[in-house]
Amino acid sequence: MRKINSLIRALLDGAQNIGLMIIAIASIFAIGTEVFSMISLQKVALADLLLMFIYLEVLAMVSMYLESGKMPIRIPLYIAIVALARYLILDMKSMDAWQLVGVSASAFLLALTVLAIRYGHLRFPYESDTKDKHSEI
Repeated sequence: MRKINSLIRALLDGAQNIGLMIIAIASIFAIGTEVFSMISLQKVALADLLLMFIYLEVLAMVSMYLESGKMPIRIPLYIAIVALARYLILDMKSMDAWQLVGVSASAFLLALTVLAIRYGHLRFPYESDTKDKHSEI
């Protein structure tokens, strides 16, 4: 039974690593496409920069996961906040007041969520975090 469990775990780890590599390669390709588009148009807009920032955050998330084996919940929240900001910048003129308030409130709630997570992590650290801090001293 342990051999089956370890085989399944190895297969799942392998599939997960393949998926992460696909995400990383797709993000790098998307960054390259965006840079090529900016060069060919000879124009850089704020929306383009925000999109590239989203791609870089996705790469950072993949890197952090490969490095530590943990998925930091704050990174997807940052990506969502930047995506909402980009959406506001691109479509602000076509939005009515309630849509504008809704998207802005969503970004604000995500920012409050990040603050709550940061506060909780600093105020009530995981046991493994406190052991790691004390082992460095």
